[in-house]
Amino acid sequence: MKYLGIDYGVKNLGLAISNEEGTIAFPRVTMANDRDILSRIATLAKEEGIDAIVIGDTRAFSGAENFMTAESELFAHDLSEKTGLEVISASEAWSSREATRFAPKGVKSDAAEAAVILQRFLEMQGT
Repeated sequence: MKYLGIDYGVKNLGLAISNEEGTIAFPRVTMANDRDILSRIATLAKEEGIDAIVIGDTRAFSGAENFMTAESELFAHDLSEKTGLEVISASEAWSSREATRFAPKGVKSDAAEAAVILQRFLEMQGT
């Protein structure tokens, strides 16, 4: 199963894609969060043969909602409607710190954060 991972942000979205087996996540691209973002992600998902989408849950580590929670949940719903794919929420706690620490040089942090979120999800699936 091939997944698309998303690190949702007000200005930018980081995207990562798994391999066909759904075992390894790779940073892909950072996109501006503009009015065309749903269409651009839908196009990428179709071109890449994506089976499901994993989006970072913006809640605090404690589980408390924050200023982005409602917006990112609405985005996830709209993305599912646009693509026809299941959109799964996965914790993004500490993903920024981990991405900054381990991302290869030249990889945008948003895409690296998406890869961290997606990789954690894949590992929890036991694949």
